[in-house]
Amino acid sequence: MATFHFDLVSPEKIAFSGEVDQVDVPGEQGDFGVLAGHAPFVATLRPGILTVTTGGSQQKIIVLGGLAEISEKGLTILADVATSLKELDQTAFAAEISGMEAKLNEKQGNELDRAIERLDHFKTIQQQLNTTALH
Repeated sequence: MATFHFDLVSPEKIAFSGEVDQVDVPGEQGDFGVLAGHAPFVATLRPGILTVTTGGSQQKIIVLGGLAEISEKGLTILADVATSLKELDQTAFAAEISGMEAKLNEKQGNELDRAIERLDHFKTIQQQLNTTALH
């Protein structure tokens, strides 16, 4: 299988840099997979689990929004937050969700809509972590 270069960068660190076979990305308009030779485009990310496939093994990384750019040089993702499942503190993640729920009554209108949407994304990630993502 042909490989391509993939960089995953967050404000805190370079979370991944190397040659990969495939990357499955949680896009704002729907999930998409990237293989070598993919057509160039730019997409916004939603909070979700990114899957990096290299040599038959998979690495799962939680991203909490950002931007993906596919070019002839490969895939670059600028993530707001990028945390591998190995590094994730699930207790802190659950506490973050509880805090988001508690603050919903402080919001109105479009701000409330955005908060509910973000909370839904976080709950989906939590559900995936509790079922298939760790297997």
